[in-house]
Amino acid sequence: MKLDTDIFSLFDQKWALLCSGTAADHNAMTVSWGGLGTLWGKPAATVYVRHSRHTYGYMNTHDLFTLSFFPEDCRRALEVMGSVSGRDTDKDAAAGLTPKPLEGCVAYEEAELVLVCRVMMSQDMDPDAIPEDALQFYPDKDWHRIYIGEVVDIIRK
Repeated sequence: MKLDTDIFSLFDQKWALLCSGTAADHNAMTVSWGGLGTLWGKPAATVYVRHSRHTYGYMNTHDLFTLSFFPEDCRRALEVMGSVSGRDTDKDAAAGLTPKPLEGCVAYEEAELVLVCRVMMSQDMDPDAIPEDALQFYPDKDWHRIYIGEVVDIIRK
């Protein structure tokens, strides 16, 4: 597997959809925090999900998740996916995105790059370990859970 891209801009500048679940029952959310690297000798992706997000339950009950990266003309769709809840809205339809069933997970037809990941570990953030200047991101103390997944496939359009 090889990934030729500016990994530092993938999350921060391009954003991504983190999706967990099956073709019959999945949820995706826009993410702009994440990382790529190596852990335990395996290619890895790290994502962060607040306990309050609908996707949180999916991440805790499914082994696989996907990170879908899109061309700039899909920016509005990513804004929709990040601003409505899948608890009471068909987010895919609202954003105009087409779910793409994969074996054991879901990505999106419109994505130009998809990372398929298998959860290696997850752990709640320790509020006492968060630097003082980062606490501004947690005014309601709605901490993130950290998920690290082994990248098991890379799908390019």
